[in-house]
Amino acid sequence: MKLILIAVLMGVGVLLVISSCATAPKPLTPGELRLLDMHISESDTIKADIPFVVDINFQADGEPQMRAACFYFSGDGPHCSKVTDVIYGSPGTGRMKVETKTKNVGSIHLECYATYIRDGKIEATNVIGTDFSIPEEKPRYQRYQKR
Repeated sequence: MKLILIAVLMGVGVLLVISSCATAPKPLTPGELRLLDMHISESDTIKADIPFVVDINFQADGEPQMRAACFYFSGDGPHCSKVTDVIYGSPGTGRMKVETKTKNVGSIHLECYATYIRDGKIEATNVIGTDFSIPEEKPRYQRYQKR
C-alpha cells in the first residue's frame, strides 16, 4: 500500500515539474524581438477609414531596428505601417506606437506581427492578437422625402 502511495505521489510530482517547465517562457535568442501584447488607444472613438494608434509592448535582446508593424483585420491584410515611435524601457523591454486604419466595421479580431533587422536580415516576430469593435457610422441627418 505504501509503495502504491509513493508511486502515485512521485507521478504527481513529475507531472507538476513537467507542466511548470512547459508554461515558462523561452528565453530570447541573441538579437530576437518578441511581441508581448497590444492596446488600442482610445478604442471607443475609432472610426472606419480613419487612422488610429496601436501601442505594442515587446521584449528584445538589445535595441533592434524596427521596420514595420503589419496588421490583419479579421483576416484582411496584411496592412503594414512604418514603425516611427519606439521607446526602449528597462533592459529587454520596450513599447512602440504604430498608426493604422481599416475600412471594416463591427467586431474585429486584430492580429499583428513586426519586422525588424537581425544580423543584417529582415526577420518577422511572433503574432499577437486582440479584439475590438468599430461602430457603424449613422448618418447625422436624413433627407425627408415629399409624399
